Amino acid sequence: MSQQATQAPPATRSRLRRVLPLLITAWLVLEIWLLTVVASALGWFVVLMLLLGGVLLGGRLIKGAGRRALSAALEQSRNPQSKQPQTGTSLTVLAGVLLILPGFLSDLLGLTLLLPPTRALWRSAGRRLTRTGPLADAVRLQEQVRIHRPDGKIIQGEVVDPDAGPRPDPEYRPPVAG
Repeated sequence: MSQQATQAPPATRSRLRRVLPLLITAWLVLEIWLLTVVASALGWFVVLMLLLGGVLLGGRLIKGAGRRALSAALEQSRNPQSKQPQTGTSLTVLAGVLLILPGFLSDLLGLTLLLPPTRALWRSAGRRLTRTGPLADAVRLQEQVRIHRPDGKIIQGEVVDPDAGPRPDPEYRPPVAG
């Protein structure tokens, strides 16, 4: 029998996995080009100060978002029935990370995550992505694994289909043949 007949067919790659390296490369080239254009117009020292300012602002945003998240978690642990408003820390942390990354495009994207009108657009896009996009399966799986108790505690568990028949005993080990 030839070796070609026993080989499995090559796995098809998703469209995103094929295009993502190109998109990242294009993003990096555009960032570098924009840095050189701005540096030639304003000077390298100004560009360096702008990038340093982005790093400082991004770090401050992440630190503040962490504090808000910690205080919300502490309040929730003290009083599980309290209806604490969402802190929006995930978008703020993402904005901080984008501001820390060197480049003006990432800074512009990070700033759009901070402004209220565009923040609402990003939030709705994120919801749509987790409902129908590639992250939808991960979100559904996470919800299946969690069992919410009335007192607010979350118990990790497994969804079992009773119609699937008897489940094998997990302690059973077949005898070693030999």
